[in-house]
Order: sequence, then C-alpha cells, then structure tokens
Amino acid sequence: MGDDIRKAVLLTPFELSEMLKSGADVTVLAVHSINPYTGQPSFMGRRIEGAVDTEAYSDFQSPPSFEGGQRPLPDIETLQEKARRWGLRPQATIVVYDGDRSMTAARAWWVLKWAGLKDVRVLDGGFPAWVSAGLPTTEAVVVPQPGTIEFSPGHMPEFGADDALLLAEDGVLLDARIRPNYIGGPVAEGQPVRGHIPHAVSAPAPDNVTDYGNFTDSATLREMYRALGVDGTRKVGVYCGAGMSAAHTVLALAAIGVSAAMYPGSWSAWISDPSRPVVTGADPA
Repeated sequence: MGDDIRKAVLLTPFELSEMLKSGADVTVLAVHSINPYTGQPSFMGRRIEGAVDTEAYSDFQSPPSFEGGQRPLPDIETLQEKARRWGLRPQATIVVYDGDRSMTAARAWWVLKWAGLKDVRVLDGGFPAWVSAGLPTTEAVVVPQPGTIEFSPGHMPEFGADDALLLAEDGVLLDARIRPNYIGGPVAEGQPVRGHIPHAVSAPAPDNVTDYGNFTDSATLREMYRALGVDGTRKVGVYCGAGMSAAHTVLALAAIGVSAAMYPGSWSAWISDPSRPVVTGADPA
C-alpha cells in the first residue's frame, strides 16, 4: 500500500522507462533552470527522449510582487497557454524532472496540480538518476502537437499570511528553508530580514533526499516528519523562502500519504509587511 502511495507522486527511472516502453499515455516535461545563486544552467544539452522543455523560473511563477513574494503563482491563463504548447492533455500522466534533487520539478508538480491536472508525478532523482540507471538520452528537441487543455486555479491546498499564525498554533507549520535562514540573525543593510514565523518548526527540504538526490525511503520520511509533529492528528502547512522548497516538502509528504497546504508567497511575502512578527533563534517560539 505504501508503495502505491509513493508511486502516485514519485516514479523511479525504471518505472518511467517501463511506462514509456508500454505505450502508456505519458507526457514528460524537462524543467530547466539557471541556479539563482551560482548562475549555472541545469541543462547540459541532453534530455530524456520525448521530453518537452520547460523553464522553472519563467513557466511556473509570475514576476515578484509585494503580496505574492519573490515567486508568485503563475497567471492561470498564461500557464494554460504554455501547457497547450507543451501538448498537455488532462487524461495523460504528466511526469516532470529536473537536474537538481527535484527542487524545481517539485514546484512544477505543485503548480500543475494546482491548475487542475489530476495525474502529475516527479521522476525520483531526476535526470542524474536516469543517466545513472543507464537509460537513453537524446539531444533531439521535441515540438509537440498543441493541445486544448483548460486550467483553473485552486486545486491544491494553500494558505496565506492571515492563516499562517493560526496554523502554527493549532497545527504544524513546517519551515522548509535551510536551518541558518530559519535561525536568522543580523543581515547586511538592504537585505531581507531573517528568522521564522512564530511557532514554525524547522524542516529543511534538503533532508527529504539522500546524497544521491533521490527522495529517501518512505519509512524514514514518516519517522522524520513524525518527530516534527506530523502524526496525522493535526493540519500541516509548509512555507519556505518563496515557494520552491515548500513544494518539495509537500511532495515528500504526499509520498507518505500526508496532505499538506503550502504558503505560495512564503517568507518573501511574510516579511513584506513589517508588522508581522519575526522570531530568531533555533526554537520554534
């Protein structure tokens, strides 16, 4: 049963390969990006055969805004137009992958589910896992047959600033950023304040994966989040810096059968209002 839950959101390279060989109705999206910290591109010229190219920081978000934070959700009509160019169809299984621990693929997964697609999955371990498995790659660019898919927003649970404090007190609010950002402290002039939302629990998204970049086994994920208070009795919400790592954690939780809401604007939206409280230090409160 647990494997079925995981397989509904995560596919191993061999599972995806078998689906493609069988002729199943599958569309693969390669999520490329430029690392915002190093400037390094994730795309090295090869892709899974048949994969359609997308871009993490232009296709699955809108430009920064005061209320929406650094990575607001995309305009639904713009996303729909792109999805039609990608040839997406509502009856197909959509599999997304990237080259970096599924961080950007998780955002694409969440956004496409939010837009109404029923069956969206992430290639566990991404392109590096596919290559390590000895599976074929290509330089060929795919030009798909345009589709007529229709999107609507709001199909994934989400919350905003007004609900964050309540959720932190009555449920479990997970902060998916790296721990130094959660702890906070002094920042250079002009830089955004660091710290965390009161009562939020530190749960860095990189802990979801192994050193090889694939999601850790389900038993370990369950124990990891149980220790953070995710025991099935309370609502769970997740935020990060701007809605990328949070999507990764929502995906990890979905792989163990836990439904979690996401704060799309996350920390970048929270601190846009200086009246909102900020806690520093390693303790939640």
